[in-house]
Amino acid sequence: MKQFKLINKIFLFSISMLAITVGVLLFLNNKDAELSNVVTHKLSTTAKLASEVAVDNTDGYKALAAGIGIGLAALGGTIAMGLAVAKASESISRQPEADGKIRSAFMLGLVFIETVVIYALIVGILIIFVL
Repeated sequence: MKQFKLINKIFLFSISMLAITVGVLLFLNNKDAELSNVVTHKLSTTAKLASEVAVDNTDGYKALAAGIGIGLAALGGTIAMGLAVAKASESISRQPEADGKIRSAFMLGLVFIETVVIYALIVGILIIFVL
């Protein structure tokens, strides 16, 4: 039971890191909007040049936010999977007769952990290509 509590904590940590990354991206996106307004006022000669400057600034922030989000989710996922494998092996060695039940709970836990990492990947792709 303690191992599932630990896996839940790591799962919630990964979700919170993903939420923080999205929040940072939105914050940086608002800063870029303010920057583009300043650039537009300063470079009143051509609006096209001002929009190109603003787009160039946001691409770097998008890549940074996506990389941080995916990296943190992958880090949390690998830590959780490592702990799950260690605890499942320890449980099977202590009670070999409960091998099937432990293995099925272990596999279900790994699926949930991997789902968080896949969600982070999808959010990272959305950040890069949609925002």
